[in-house]
Amino acid sequence: MSDQTDFGFRQVPRTAKAGLVREVFDSVAPRYDVMNDLMSLGIHRVWKRIFVNAIAASPRETLLDLAAGTGDVAFLAKERGAGRVILADINAAMLGVGQGRALERGLASGLSFVCCDAERLPFPDRSVEKVSMAFGLRNCTNKDAVLREARRVLRPGGRFHCLEFSRLRIDALAKLYDAWSFRALPAIGQRVAGDADSYRYLAESIRQFPDQETLEGMMRDAGLERVTHRDLSGGIVAIHTGWRL
Repeated sequence: MSDQTDFGFRQVPRTAKAGLVREVFDSVAPRYDVMNDLMSLGIHRVWKRIFVNAIAASPRETLLDLAAGTGDVAFLAKERGAGRVILADINAAMLGVGQGRALERGLASGLSFVCCDAERLPFPDRSVEKVSMAFGLRNCTNKDAVLREARRVLRPGGRFHCLEFSRLRIDALAKLYDAWSFRALPAIGQRVAGDADSYRYLAESIRQFPDQETLEGMMRDAGLERVTHRDLSGGIVAIHTGWRL
């Protein structure tokens, strides 16, 4: 394995990426939810609703939400009937915002918050029925390790669900999408959050992430089975699902 990895379009030492990503999310945490609305024109809320419907966690199931951030997916899942939901994220600042939001919305019951690395989860083998990860896998240094860990903690018959930016399938929109990503987003980040560089990284990280078919192969290599994906918004994002059988 190379001792270099991507951080946006830059190559950095593998040992440095986690710290650099942490700095990005420390910076954007206070304005993260506002920025998500601006960056996606609010469409991220639709994507997350579709994602939570696909997860379909029942009151008898435990959902482990990796890269839980400020809690959007976890809160939706809880509101739609999930039993226990564990919010796990390597970034304490993001989890702190999520905890505050949970209290404001009266959703603290049945939620647990764990600051941990998705590449080395502190949970027993075969301990949860569902694992979800929304817009977090691309920020991980060792994506294969994350996928293996997700399978490890799943009980037989459990499912892993990943919502992530992917490859746009509509060629006619490519120039507009690039202009929005690399010109508009950093400008909005500077104006709203006082941080253009972090949002430039987020745009670059999307382009560096594996396409739909490559991620399917990575999931199979990690031991997940019956792997499928569903494109949303012409492939701007995709939902990938795999089972532990």
